[in-house]
Amino acid sequence: MTDATNTTSTGPMLSADGTPLKKSLQIALRRQKLRALALIAPLLLFVLISFIAPIADMLFRSVENDIVSQTIPRTVIALNEWNYDNGNAAAPSEEVFSALYVDLSEAEEFKTHTRLGSRLNYETTGMSSLMRKTGRGIGRMDTDEYTKQFEALDPKWGDPAAWVALMESPGIAAVLPETASAWGSWTRIVSNKNDVLAEEQPEDFLYTTLYRDLMAQPEAAIAAFTGSGAEMLKAADAAVDGFEPVSLQQQFLDIDKDWGDAEIWGTIKAFSSPYTAGYFLSSVDLQQTPAGIEKQPENQQIYMLLFGRTLFMSMVIMGSCILLGYPIAFLLATLPLRISNLLLILVLLPFWTSLLVRTSAWKVLLQQQGVINDILVWLGMVNDADRLVMINNQFGTIVAMTHILLPFMILPLYSVMKTIPPTYVRAAKSLGATNWTAFWRVYFPQSVPGIGAGSILVFILAIGYYITPELVGGTTGTFISNRIAYHISSSLNWGLAAALGSILLAVVLLLYWVYDRIVGIDNVSLG
Repeated sequence: MTDATNTTSTGPMLSADGTPLKKSLQIALRRQKLRALALIAPLLLFVLISFIAPIADMLFRSVENDIVSQTIPRTVIALNEWNYDNGNAAAPSEEVFSALYVDLSEAEEFKTHTRLGSRLNYETTGMSSLMRKTGRGIGRMDTDEYTKQFEALDPKWGDPAAWVALMESPGIAAVLPETASAWGSWTRIVSNKNDVLAEEQPEDFLYTTLYRDLMAQPEAAIAAFTGSGAEMLKAADAAVDGFEPVSLQQQFLDIDKDWGDAEIWGTIKAFSSPYTAGYFLSSVDLQQTPAGIEKQPENQQIYMLLFGRTLFMSMVIMGSCILLGYPIAFLLATLPLRISNLLLILVLLPFWTSLLVRTSAWKVLLQQQGVINDILVWLGMVNDADRLVMINNQFGTIVAMTHILLPFMILPLYSVMKTIPPTYVRAAKSLGATNWTAFWRVYFPQSVPGIGAGSILVFILAIGYYITPELVGGTTGTFISNRIAYHISSSLNWGLAAALGSILLAVVLLLYWVYDRIVGIDNVSLG
């Protein structure tokens, strides 16, 4: 007789709805994760938009350099065969000047040549004015001689409709490559004006490229063309040898003799790549030149000094906040709750006052004719003729920023110290420890997480401050952040500002990693 209670099932365990229990648990867990993701999705989206995206944009701007290749693409390609040769090379060939002529004719129409000049001016002084001057003179070149000679040969060359028919013929790009490329520029110019292509008189640069193509192409290639305007083109090819040539190189030199300077062309070629390390090189007092990477002139080597000063002064400010904030936090944690709450309000009171007001107050206090100097003179500690210089230098920056950032040190310390049981210190004293030994061996180690949290807050805030150093720092108390703000708002060199910001971010992350390796981020606490 078989006992039914000893019978075991060999099939999978099922849930109430008949689904295998393992699969049912997986579905429930997946739903739980999706609900949790839905709850934090708005926060993730906010962080992505307000934090990750700006950092990614900053990193991209620090290497982005497509303005050269987009504004003068033909010139960039033509310069591939030209070498700088440490400034000893002659000016480029007529082919390069022809490419530049077409590029700048289009760029002047869209006003992008000024942006190109501003970008290259960061690398070689004078490029901005050169591009502006050339943009104004590009339409006054003597290249209209080609226009006159083609129209004198056949009036159809002055007919926009004949040009449209010719340039839309199949295979024309192989026969007239430069002209076809220039026609693309002309099409964009006419489209930008919202005009009709078949009604607009072609610009002189089209006749210039047509002349160059007819002079360069074999007669057989022109003879083989059978598209619209073939006869007109063949007649022009037969007569073009008798045209009076115009030197484009000389035309550019007539506008500005700097176009004969190899340094100008070397700069254009050196920064023709869509991406560049030039901004990062400038951030560490180096420069990318046509001859390679070189040091900046000694009177321009400021960024490494500013990085070093920023780190040093941020460390000093952090240390001064620890020295001043620790006793205050200890007092707040040990006083009766009613009194400590009142004092805590005084700690928070500066948050209710404008940063500019607090900084300006320190200017009044620290200046040579200010309150502190007046008191020292009145006490006889300082001679009236030898008043202390405490503003517009590093001292003024340290004092003002310590005052501003002190609450960020006190609050983490206070929150940690409130969690330390006072019985630990009393127990140490009952075992024979002195007040100092009980504090140093028992109380202080438990407050270290608060010091760590406050130090990270103060240091990171200090390293990125720029308003206070700008107002009270003078020439010796400014931070690298002041230079970043200058390039963003004044010089508009956003690429260099992005590179400086990227380096500053990397330095902070590196120091954070070092802190984690030495102290351990797990030992940081806010209470």
